[in-house]
Amino acid sequence: MRFLIGLGLCAALLAGCTSSEDRQYFDGQLYNAKLRKVDRKMDQFQVTVRPVSKSLLGAREAGRYEATSYCINLLGSSDIIWTEGPDVEEGALTIDKDTLVLQGRCRDAR
Repeated sequence: MRFLIGLGLCAALLAGCTSSEDRQYFDGQLYNAKLRKVDRKMDQFQVTVRPVSKSLLGAREAGRYEATSYCINLLGSSDIIWTEGPDVEEGALTIDKDTLVLQGRCRDAR
């Protein structure tokens, strides 16, 4: 029984792992980018990227990549209407505790 529990735990841990070959580098760095829906609307999202201290340029691109991938998978289009996008001036970006916050909406290609 302990063996099965241990085996199940190992399988669960490995399922959440991504090999370093599968991860994307931005400005030579790896980032933790997470996307979540806003107000339960599938097309509206918020992306958080950390740590910004590695490279602001890399963090911006990691956020853009996460959002673009989401919109392509959701609607088949990479078009995004940014409300807080990666292309604004550095002073206009939302950065909180070494985390960049981006927001936008996937634009339907139809």
